[in-house]
Amino acid sequence: RWVLGLQCKGSRNFMSALRRAVEVDFKDKDKHKSQGLYLLTTGIPDQETHTISAYVSEVCRGFDLQLHVCLFSVMEDVDSSRTIPARCANPTETAVAFKEIVQAANGRFHWFGEAGIFESDDITVIVSEMEKANNYSQK
Repeated sequence: RWVLGLQCKGSRNFMSALRRAVEVDFKDKDKHKSQGLYLLTTGIPDQETHTISAYVSEVCRGFDLQLHVCLFSVMEDVDSSRTIPARCANPTETAVAFKEIVQAANGRFHWFGEAGIFESDDITVIVSEMEKANNYSQK
């Protein structure tokens, strides 16, 4: 089941978007076998990371829900309308914040940009499995 993405015009009001998704789109949670949210973003949320992590942890447990983040790093922190977000961070700080949020949500983190993939929980697991298989075959 896919939920319509929420666009926060001129801001990155993650808490508002998450509340709306949880309160509106997941109210019939018992009708679905598994549920997850995918956040596609280019920057850090307006709210502090620890606040989001605490909320996400509580919500995800209550709904048996996972939050996955796909962070796309762009070259500048200003959107096409030249609106500067309420909270700014460099790409590494943004990635660290989302990794903390994803951990609280028992989800997965993926970080990519125009240059390719910087980090991906899925790719890390696949590489680990390949290395294990290689080690077993060497033995």
